[in-house]
Amino acid sequence: MSDARPLDPELLFRTLAAHRVTFVLIGALGARLYGFPRVTADADITPAPGPKNLERLATALRALDARIYTESVPEGLPFDCSATMLGRSDLWNLVTRAGRVDIAFRPAGTEGFDDLAHDAVRFEVFGIPLDVASLDDIIRSKSAANRPKDRTDVPLLKALRSRTDD
Repeated sequence: MSDARPLDPELLFRTLAAHRVTFVLIGALGARLYGFPRVTADADITPAPGPKNLERLATALRALDARIYTESVPEGLPFDCSATMLGRSDLWNLVTRAGRVDIAFRPAGTEGFDDLAHDAVRFEVFGIPLDVASLDDIIRSKSAANRPKDRTDVPLLKALRSRTDD
């Protein structure tokens, strides 16, 4: 891959589905499915941690030509995209043919997949069933992460939640 690609969620979700990867969509892209207005340049996922799922995830990422993303090398650095390697870190920032993908095994403020999957909401996106973290869990994670963009997002997400609670 010679350049960083714009986010192509359809390619990403179709590839993950084709490889039967179990995950929960989190972050701003997940929040957009609830009506959150901010556009994001990446997809954040929390995969189930089991060895078989990590093998499927590694296979899907290889199909997407995944590379490690860094700001200084936006087209990405090669790495051993294996289940073993994926299991060695709680966070992977990747660039793929489907754009930027961040894999967070334990997003800020959460206990990881089981915690998020418990209250996840099922959406159908591009004809693919997709588990998305609950709006409350997205707010909880963004509050804990406390990055500048999260401090801007959290009040908007809370306002969105209050409108959907009515």
